[in-house]
Amino acid sequence: NITGHSMDVQLTWDNPITAEQHQQILALPIAFGRVVEALPVDIDGQPITPFQLLDTNKKISRYHAQLSMVEGQLIIEDYSTNGTSVDGVRIQRGRHYLSSGSSLGIGNYDLTIVLVNEAVSNPSNDADDTIISPIQPLGLAGNSAPLSSTIIFHPQSDDLQALPPRSIQAHAPSATFPPPEFLAARQVNIDHLPTSLLRETDYAAIGGGIGSFVWVDHLRIGGVKKEQITVLGLQPKPYARYETLLRNNQIYRHKRIRSGSDSCPDNIWGWPGYALRDAWRAFSKGQLPSALGFLWQVFAEPILADTYTPRAKDVFDSIDREAQRIGWQDMWCYASVRNIRKTDDGRYIIAYSATRPDGPPSHGYLLSKYLHLCTGYPAIKLLDDLQRYRITYGDFKSVVHGYEQHDHVYESLERNGGTVVIRGSGIVASQILDKLYQVRKQNPHVFITHLSRAPRHGQRFGLAQRYVENHWEFQPYNWPKGTWGGDMRKMLESADPYRRRELLEAWGGTTTASRREWRQIVNQGLKEGWYTISFGKVRTVKQDEQGRKVIYVQTTQSENKLQADFIIDCTGLISDPQEHPLINDLVTHYHLELNPQNRLHVQNDFEIPKMQNEGARMYAAGIITLGGPYAPVDTFLGLQYAAHRSSESLAQHNAPGIHRVEGLHSAWQWAKWAANSLP
Repeated sequence: NITGHSMDVQLTWDNPITAEQHQQILALPIAFGRVVEALPVDIDGQPITPFQLLDTNKKISRYHAQLSMVEGQLIIEDYSTNGTSVDGVRIQRGRHYLSSGSSLGIGNYDLTIVLVNEAVSNPSNDADDTIISPIQPLGLAGNSAPLSSTIIFHPQSDDLQALPPRSIQAHAPSATFPPPEFLAARQVNIDHLPTSLLRETDYAAIGGGIGSFVWVDHLRIGGVKKEQITVLGLQPKPYARYETLLRNNQIYRHKRIRSGSDSCPDNIWGWPGYALRDAWRAFSKGQLPSALGFLWQVFAEPILADTYTPRAKDVFDSIDREAQRIGWQDMWCYASVRNIRKTDDGRYIIAYSATRPDGPPSHGYLLSKYLHLCTGYPAIKLLDDLQRYRITYGDFKSVVHGYEQHDHVYESLERNGGTVVIRGSGIVASQILDKLYQVRKQNPHVFITHLSRAPRHGQRFGLAQRYVENHWEFQPYNWPKGTWGGDMRKMLESADPYRRRELLEAWGGTTTASRREWRQIVNQGLKEGWYTISFGKVRTVKQDEQGRKVIYVQTTQSENKLQADFIIDCTGLISDPQEHPLINDLVTHYHLELNPQNRLHVQNDFEIPKMQNEGARMYAAGIITLGGPYAPVDTFLGLQYAAHRSSESLAQHNAPGIHRVEGLHSAWQWAKWAANSLP
């Protein structure tokens, strides 16, 4: 009985790979450790719940610690060689008393512990707030998943749309298309399909975003003609969704995004990078100091200079240039893909809808032998307590996600002032804070509370540890660069799936770019008192009589109340591919293998092995392959790497029209790129 059992606790932690918050309700006592087989089964006849923690730094012992209730007191007993931290204080080989709301630090894990009976029966909670989580305890860290999202990308327009949970029917396929016999078939007989709805192509890219774009770019440079390629997507610009998300979290075209100089979606060679292009533009305008500054950033980062990143406008303009060069618009087709099935002649059949939001029904089928799947993030996830608040009060204006359109928040603050609570500590949170600083210049009666679950101490891997300042964790050397090649890529590619998960958990973590000017804003806010940092586990969020938001926060000492006019959730995007109806249908229908990260299992060339159909091959890229052979899968470099490996695989299997991009052919194609001539 998870709603009233006095010996149950709720554990909350952040997934270091996806930055999503996870919760499990488990029965005491709980044994923590690296090896499940090393954990005790019971204590004095009472069964123990095992909780496995992954570890690459050898900081977590096989049997590390035990959490239990002794004479009405919650205690942690450490049995490890490296110790356990309790609310930031390290203990080792001993017993320590805990309070509900305490945080445990074990290796790279930071777990917040709340007694369930307190969480659900606190007198400040109403009956409709008693649900903590629908997740059933599985006993192993990382096996739980967040609640379904309330903010989806509309399946016909790709616009963000906020809906109540479990009532999102816009994802569902049409009741009449495709027909039931198509959906039920393991292999479709194309002779049974209406020829008026059927067309063919050699290569099909599903998604139409930047991942599709870089794959098609590789094909075109490798020799494939544009007439052989079809791209199915909802927006003609491959960066359209990405730009919307950037704009919503206050990164406009003139601002710099989190990417590297050589992460160029328009240029598979990576040279000249954005820094050199920036320097050349500045030099041509007579701005010599600026030109030298860009070059110095690339040369001296991250020790002597902030990491170089390009402006969003430059990235989008260069993609537009390359899209025109390779004939993107001639290959792109407006379509919402419903289902994919294998055919009995060794190909794939794609059922899609071309029905626009305000237009008449329009459907079709596309036959292809080679298919690339890059659907991106399926939705946006609010923290559970904020999601419940929006459902309870129907308030979608004052509690928002940083990736939603929420300019009204800043407009209201400029007029009236107010208090804002920020949740999350990544790149989105840093951009939101920067925007609020600009708003304060117009109205100094704006105050910001940064609420985090627990203090940050800096993720470790080997001898390295990330720098933390004012509880913001920085990654000065760009995440993609750190794992693009060399030892780290080789380490991940050669590892088995479970070792990959361990490595990704050690390398991951919520970080933001180290920017000197931005860090000065944080220090200024702390000094002047308009920016404060608070810690604790949120119990619930409610409205008072004046319509202000009241956040009930459990700390180790007591329950605090924070009042706010606005709450902005900056915790990230949903990365579970099974939240996407197309991917979920494929996984279910063909029993596709999932890796330990619950993403699609792909080979080192990013092929989905179970989807082979005689000579037909299906490849995947992006976040749906997280936990596979490459670490930064959802970055520009990651998308290009996946495209490179899959295009090489196509050439190896003698796919029509494609050749390896190497040697003189590569040099000649680079010259064509530089001259902006057809590939």
